[in-house]
Amino acid sequence: MNNNLNTEGDINLSPLRKNWKNKNIDRSTEKILNEDEKYFLHQSLSTPCLNVLKSAEGIYINDIQGNKIMDFHGNNVHQLGYKNESIIKAIKKEIDILPFSPRRYTNLKSIKLAKRLAELAPGDLNKVLFAPGGSEAVSMALKLARKVTGKFKVISLWDSFHGATLDAISVGGEAVFKKGMGPMLTGTEHILAVNNYRCIFGECSSCGLKCLDHFDYVLDKSPDTAAVIIETIRNTDVQLPPKNYFKRVREICDKHNVLLILDEIPIAFGRTAKMFAVENYGIVPDMLIVGKGLGGGVFPLSALIADVRLDTADDISLGHFTHEKTPLGAAAGLAVIDYIEEYNILEHTQEMHIYMKNKLYALKDKYNIIGDIRGIGLLFGVELVKDRESREKAESEAEKVMYYALENGLNFKISKGNVLSLSPPLIINKKQIDKAISIIDNAFKRLE
Repeated sequence: MNNNLNTEGDINLSPLRKNWKNKNIDRSTEKILNEDEKYFLHQSLSTPCLNVLKSAEGIYINDIQGNKIMDFHGNNVHQLGYKNESIIKAIKKEIDILPFSPRRYTNLKSIKLAKRLAELAPGDLNKVLFAPGGSEAVSMALKLARKVTGKFKVISLWDSFHGATLDAISVGGEAVFKKGMGPMLTGTEHILAVNNYRCIFGECSSCGLKCLDHFDYVLDKSPDTAAVIIETIRNTDVQLPPKNYFKRVREICDKHNVLLILDEIPIAFGRTAKMFAVENYGIVPDMLIVGKGLGGGVFPLSALIADVRLDTADDISLGHFTHEKTPLGAAAGLAVIDYIEEYNILEHTQEMHIYMKNKLYALKDKYNIIGDIRGIGLLFGVELVKDRESREKAESEAEKVMYYALENGLNFKISKGNVLSLSPPLIINKKQIDKAISIIDNAFKRLE
């Protein structure tokens, strides 16, 4: 296996993937998978596909063979569970009233959602644009930064992910998306990312945030920089910036007159036990990008939320997407926010965080293969190592754990080759957490 590709888990060509398929996929399912493979373009992390789904509800996805699988991945759209009744009902109601809103027209649902987001977002983040997906929202943010500042360069972090379009992978830092693509968007530069466990400067923050000294240096040498774009919290391998990290980032951006864009596409709306992850850090960016969970696991929807002072691009089109002010997406987004507030999802997430954290740390006490556990809200990264002293990555072991878990009813992804990325729906309960941890526990026992 080419380990350079083994960064975001479950690559299509893995021998373990083949063994799992031979053991768990029956002939009728294989026939459908072959048809899927015939008609869809092949790509890493996707086609050929893993399995065929029949239905989904709550924290579970169900395949056509009748297997019920707890989903701790969900592409980060499943914060409130699959087939959430409140969200489905809101969309069904709106589809009978206004299924589509042509461009140059507005509608009450879209205005109401924009208003709710502006009210919830920190500081003066009071201006909104919607888009069908996160990549498009990133694109709008980059265009707005250029327009506002008159500058063109963008600084981002290595190992980051901001979407799959060419402009998004230009500011992104993952090799699996950039490989063989040739020249990227002009003016994109990268700096060292936060890494809680493997920073080249040593233990994170104990160095005095030397990575930000370098950031300050780069901006000093690049006066034509318009913005920096950063994931508030790195979602896949769960990198948690120290509490003072963003305070310093904000100060450096202000010093150099550079806009700060925070990407929260996979983690806004409760994943970190806050409506927005930036609330954990007490600063206000110039732009905030959200998505995925905003559509309630039903409708593709993202949003750019910008500081009111940046509303200066009325002579160009930043997005102007066909489904920019979709009443169906807005109905879904409003239902998501209402559900979070009505059912105290943020408080529940924090309660489940403590419960799940304790369970995971108990596993760490049992198994030396667990080198580090990082978590916030219901987002956890469990990093596996061959040795805790050397911290050598346990990549094949991580993949074995993933396929054992999948075989026993638990779905999650691997990041960076050796990090179990665990993102359960926020509606999960203690009994379901117990079941998931038991499956992971048995996987580690099997390794030993």
